[in-house]
Amino acid sequence: MRLKDLREDCDIKQIQLAKYLNIKQNTYSQYENGQRQIPLDLLVKIAKYYNTSTDYLLGLTDEKKPYPPRK
Repeated sequence: MRLKDLREDCDIKQIQLAKYLNIKQNTYSQYENGQRQIPLDLLVKIAKYYNTSTDYLLGLTDEKKPYPPRK
């Protein structure tokens, strides 16, 4: 997953993202390190935060641009 690289590229600390997600910092750290699977609702929330797609976060595409919204 690209969580750590994306966070560092945006100069954001883990604690900031953890607060946004309403979770503890150590829980977020476990998501970044692959020690814990991230719930889908949080994955979607992170994608919206970074204005990207879940596919990009999961490494399924190299396209950062998010998909167009549903009609």
